[in-house]
Amino acid sequence: MLDPVRYLTNRSSGKMGYALAQAAQERGAKVVLISGPTQLKAPGGVQVENVITTQEMKEAVMCHAPSCDVIIASAAPADYRPAQVATQKIKKQGTQNLTLDLVPTSDIIAGVGAQKRAGQIIIAFAAETENLTHEARRKMQAKNADAIVANDITQEGAGFEVSTNRVTWITQNDEETWPLLSKKEVAARILEKVVTTFLRGSTL
Repeated sequence: MLDPVRYLTNRSSGKMGYALAQAAQERGAKVVLISGPTQLKAPGGVQVENVITTQEMKEAVMCHAPSCDVIIASAAPADYRPAQVATQKIKKQGTQNLTLDLVPTSDIIAGVGAQKRAGQIIIAFAAETENLTHEARRKMQAKNADAIVANDITQEGAGFEVSTNRVTWITQNDEETWPLLSKKEVAARILEKVVTTFLRGSTL
């Protein structure tokens, strides 16, 4: 929040996360969906925790993470927050510019990765506009993730607010670019990769 009226956000719709939650639930997993503001309907049979701010998402994730076998982090939490939140609506001061002082938020998945227990799997996401695989691999290492799903949001059909995605699945020893697919199909492929790559054929 900037003040009681305005807030900082981004264009993420939540469609990828909801597709992943549904795909996992359909495979028989017990799913906790931690969701930022969206107009999407939550999949049936999924435990939903609604949050608004990045700090609220961090608290919810850190609460549930220790008991989760697989953590898939497809949300797009804000990287910065206002240093101060005005208690009253900020008034327009004629033509005078308004300068916002922003400070970094905590990296949620880096925090989870730092406390990862033996056998726990973390799948991160990276939405980039350049140097896709380089940035994705850097983030994968920094977050102590087992794999990262990277997408170039400048490509048609692969950005925010659409029902399709074009992603590259990256692990330490693997890199596989998938064609343009529905987010439901991408979710199914990610779950299959998790099972075959990390769970050694276990059901999920």
